[in-house]
Amino acid sequence: MNSSLERYTERVEQYASRFSHFPRFVDVTMVLALIGCAFFGTQLSLPGVNRPDTGKSLEVLLGLSCFVLLKYRTHTRTVVVVVAGVTIAAIARGYLLTPMLLAPLLAAMYWLAVLCDRRTVRLYALVATVALLTVNLFSDGMRDLSPVLTVVGPVFWMALPLVGGSLARLRGDYLEAVKSRAEHAERTREEEARLRVTEERMRIARELHDVVAHHLALANAQAGTAAHLSRSSPEQSRKILDDLTGTTSSALRELKATLGLLRQDDRPKGEGLEPAPGLARLPELIDSYRSAGLEVVVHQEGVRHPLTPGVDLTAYRIVQEALTNVAKHAPERTAHVGFTYADSRLLITVSNDGPATVTAGHGTSGGFGLRGMRERAQSIGGDLCAGPRPEGGFEVTTALPLQPSAAVEGESP
Repeated sequence: MNSSLERYTERVEQYASRFSHFPRFVDVTMVLALIGCAFFGTQLSLPGVNRPDTGKSLEVLLGLSCFVLLKYRTHTRTVVVVVAGVTIAAIARGYLLTPMLLAPLLAAMYWLAVLCDRRTVRLYALVATVALLTVNLFSDGMRDLSPVLTVVGPVFWMALPLVGGSLARLRGDYLEAVKSRAEHAERTREEEARLRVTEERMRIARELHDVVAHHLALANAQAGTAAHLSRSSPEQSRKILDDLTGTTSSALRELKATLGLLRQDDRPKGEGLEPAPGLARLPELIDSYRSAGLEVVVHQEGVRHPLTPGVDLTAYRIVQEALTNVAKHAPERTAHVGFTYADSRLLITVSNDGPATVTAGHGTSGGFGLRGMRERAQSIGGDLCAGPRPEGGFEVTTALPLQPSAAVEGESP
């Protein structure tokens, strides 16, 4: 029964959707069909039972009650009361209770189940059904039928539109919920896309800043040193200029690798791009600063742990940016880089000697360098502190999480 009702409801909804642009035409057509059903119902009677003589007045009243259904959208309860009253009056006058005679009332009950809350539907349905059964039991048109048939028939026909209307309402609520979830998912998808674009833009900006700031500062320092030694030590000046060529070539390679991430073509992933730098390239980085006249002292404490690519790149970029700041701002030409490996974190310290002052652009509130270092550390769950040392100079300290690979964990006792 439920499957049949569901199919019936779906068909009604399909036809209703086709004529949804002409609601008044659909309503008038429905009213005319109900008038025909009610009129045909007044012509039916049991064998041997005469039709009641009402002078056509009740038949006209039944037809007029069908026009009340035109207001079912705005006055649903009133429509049910009017149609039910006229139908009960017709049965009380002796008309045979048939589905044709009940058609207007069944239509009103259907829209009541669709448009009103469950409590209202139960109340009106109970009152209408009890009144209908009471009148039907004492009606002259049903006196030759058993009380069981007199009760079962009306209850069945009254239950049919209520069940169909409830199914239509549940289906409408379900479709509305699906539509709301789809709209929410679309809004969420757009917000996530914007967030990912913003994060990617910030990541690329940090990469470009690290590459450009480091190499330009290093090239500037090498060029200045070469110019200073050009007369007193031509050979050393020539060697520094050779290193300057390598610095600019390295800058171009890293810029190409970073900008290559923005291209979308048919090449295999990673083709033509250099791997991301890590602490394995730290000696090369230190040599480049030494060629620019900056002495870098590196010391390590604890047993070195393997790092994931993200942590390795972050550690390299932080050391690179910190040394760049030393080369640009520190009056003393000596920097100290320390690595301390603990059980779960890597502590990196980059400091320089000098007066206990903070040079512009090198303090905790200046420039994009410190902000970029802090964002890099926080992006992988670490933290970073930077500021002047009490004994003089400046110090950058960062703590990054250690994440050994599964293979390394398996080798540990």
